[in-house]
Amino acid sequence: MLRYTLMRLGIFAGCLVVVWGLVYSGIVPRGLGESNGMWVVLLALVISAPISFVVLRKERDRASVQIVERVDRAKANLEASRNQEDGADDAARAQGQTS
Repeated sequence: MLRYTLMRLGIFAGCLVVVWGLVYSGIVPRGLGESNGMWVVLLALVISAPISFVVLRKERDRASVQIVERVDRAKANLEASRNQEDGADDAARAQGQTS
C-alpha cells in the first residue's frame, strides 16, 4: 500500500513540475488573479489522475489484495475473540447453574 501511495505521489509531483513549467513559460494560462498556485495544483491533479489510473493498475490491484487480506485476518481475529468470549460466558453460566 505504501508503495502505491508513493508511486501515486511521484506521478503527481512529476505532473506538478511539468504544469508549473508550462504555466511559467506562458504555454498554459496563469489562472485568474491570485489563483495561480491553486490553478497549477488543480491542473496537476486533473492530469495525474488518469495517468495513475492507467499506469498503476497492477500496483493498485496488488494493494487491494493486501487490504482484503488484512480485513479477512481482522475478521477472523474478531470472530475468534467473540467465540472465546462466548465460550467463557457459557462456562460461567453453566458453573452458576450447578452451584
